[in-house]
Amino acid sequence: MSESRIGLVGLGTMGGALALNIAEKGFDIAVWNRTTEVARRFHAEAGDLAARITPTETLEALVAALARPRAIILMVPAGKAVDEQIAALRPLLEPEDLIIDAGNANFHDTNRRSRAGGGAFLGMGVSGGEEGARHGPSIMGGGRRADWDRVAPVLEAIAAKHKGEPCAAWLGEEGAGHFVKTVHNGIEYADMQMIAEIYGVLRDGLGRSAAEIGATFDGWNRGRLQSYLVEITGKVAGTLDPQSGLPILDVIVDAAGQKGTGRWTAIEAQHLAVPVPAIEAAVAARNLSAARAARREAEAIFGAGPRPLPAGALDEATLERALVCGKALCYAQGFEMIAAASREFGWTLPLPLIARIWRAGCIIRSAMLDDMASALAEAPDRNLIFAPFFAELVRETHGALREVVAAAALHGIATPALASGVAYFDALRTARGTANMIQGQRDFFGLHGFERLDDGRKGQHGPWAR
Repeated sequence: MSESRIGLVGLGTMGGALALNIAEKGFDIAVWNRTTEVARRFHAEAGDLAARITPTETLEALVAALARPRAIILMVPAGKAVDEQIAALRPLLEPEDLIIDAGNANFHDTNRRSRAGGGAFLGMGVSGGEEGARHGPSIMGGGRRADWDRVAPVLEAIAAKHKGEPCAAWLGEEGAGHFVKTVHNGIEYADMQMIAEIYGVLRDGLGRSAAEIGATFDGWNRGRLQSYLVEITGKVAGTLDPQSGLPILDVIVDAAGQKGTGRWTAIEAQHLAVPVPAIEAAVAARNLSAARAARREAEAIFGAGPRPLPAGALDEATLERALVCGKALCYAQGFEMIAAASREFGWTLPLPLIARIWRAGCIIRSAMLDDMASALAEAPDRNLIFAPFFAELVRETHGALREVVAAAALHGIATPALASGVAYFDALRTARGTANMIQGQRDFFGLHGFERLDDGRKGQHGPWAR
């Protein structure tokens, strides 16, 4: 039996798809799954790719099947399962052998595992869902550069390509890759929430059918909003349920699930003191969506929220511009958070490169990312919306965002993520805000002190301190 180039542990949906991708790109791969029958069945069903796949029944057999220095990808659930798998593998490996955690790990865990010693380790964010894993994901690597370079030929080969450029890159030490993947997922939460809010305005405010909404999103996907999420929104809205014959959206329970990465983004943003209101609003909206009993009770007490908009109140062009603005503001917040983490953790995260590897394969891929990569390359330390292209874009579209949020608020249609964009933009462009009142209050009750506007002296107190 020839030695395999790489190993993989965990043949669930994502792991199996990634293994087939690796084999299809011409690399021999050995695989192992906790349930032996899963590995056997996976190999039996791999078709022409089976010749490049070696199923193994024990971890010892997996390790023995790999060429030295070994590299093993873990595709197991984040958290305790990763630690248990590493503990089981390390005694079987040599110090130079590489373990790659390709799950949705918390970057703090990746930092800890990188510092633990005992062998080489990479944390790798993988985006694109099952389709991306099978045909080309976006890959965000973190760890020692030398370890990344060892497996880069495989990872770049299996990654999505944008104009021939692989959407895979080493981004920094330790948990840098998983941190960037976390922020990616936070942006994903916000983008999905804003799309859902526009859907709500179309459905509840304008009385559009699911099929009509699907056609609207299909049209938008051919313009400035061209993106994976807008594309699939059109498809979801236009799909009929084969069981009932109704639009599939009419039979789906309106309670959104989540696996935690959006919540991690919001938590880390607070630690970094970076405003990401679109992401925070999206996480809160998912939490509120799960409170179905409370929402039914509130409707019984206060009446149903959404009411139809007056004829001519909003048109599709206004809604499109509002979503364009909301998306730009959301990405700007995400990149600001990555820049803050780069400073805080000493990672030197390459913002233009991150934008480039998000252009294909990942869930938040969007036509806007080309312009974002260019803007960030010109001035990586500047807020994205200050770049000339995006400054003009926001000037053109923020009025529509404001119009949509105002109309929705007046007619009981919840738009928390879109509304957060208006508040963020207005606060950001107000040179003299209202935090002076907060500082006065803090000094009044706690003598926390404040800085004077007239002479710049800090640690000053109001007359109430005498």
